[in-house]
Amino acid sequence: MKRKIPLVITFIVGIVVIISEFIPHKPFGRISGELENWYLIIAGFAIILGQMNLFKVNLFKIRYKQKNWQFYIITLISFIIMVSCGLFWGTENNPGLFGNAESITSVVGSKPFDYLFDNIYQHLQATMFSLLAFFIASAAYRAFIARTLESNLLLIAAILVMLGNTSLGSSLTCWLPENLKFLHLPNISSFIMKFPTTAGQRAIMIGAGLGIIGSSLRIILGIERSYLGGE
Repeated sequence: MKRKIPLVITFIVGIVVIISEFIPHKPFGRISGELENWYLIIAGFAIILGQMNLFKVNLFKIRYKQKNWQFYIITLISFIIMVSCGLFWGTENNPGLFGNAESITSVVGSKPFDYLFDNIYQHLQATMFSLLAFFIASAAYRAFIARTLESNLLLIAAILVMLGNTSLGSSLTCWLPENLKFLHLPNISSFIMKFPTTAGQRAIMIGAGLGIIGSSLRIILGIERSYLGGE
């Protein structure tokens, strides 16, 4: 019974939401709106549960001094500081439990939460993305190794696109006559990005959409039950 009730609720909610997309009139539109509000409420509690789980997992790793356990201490301290600043003094447009922290704002120029977010978190985020550039370059190098027909086409297209977006590419083909303008590297690069690349992206989006539809139907019909905790 504990499993049948969630399956029935999932089926009813899924059918109502699907119907409301095709018949956005009473009562389906109103019911769908209420269900979306319930979803936001449940998601809020899920965030709290996730925060509690974050503490539990990190404390476990610190207690048993697993590999790199010192970093988990930094994670918990950072989490506590940010949450405390947000609760006590609020964010840019929202007051906290202790007001708007006028005394602190007059010194640092903004609320503690906003100051830490702008001057620490965003810089750490930029550092992380800059490190990802090296991994992207490494992955691109491995992908561009000419081993098969597909990798050869990928390599040629990548070279043409990169050259077409540089001044070197323009200078290499600027001598071609006007009737061969379509062979200019910038025009070739623009053609590849506009047609083959767009077509590939749309194919991927269509495939992802069909996958989402299939997964949703499996959940609504009760075929996929992993969200119940497994069997």
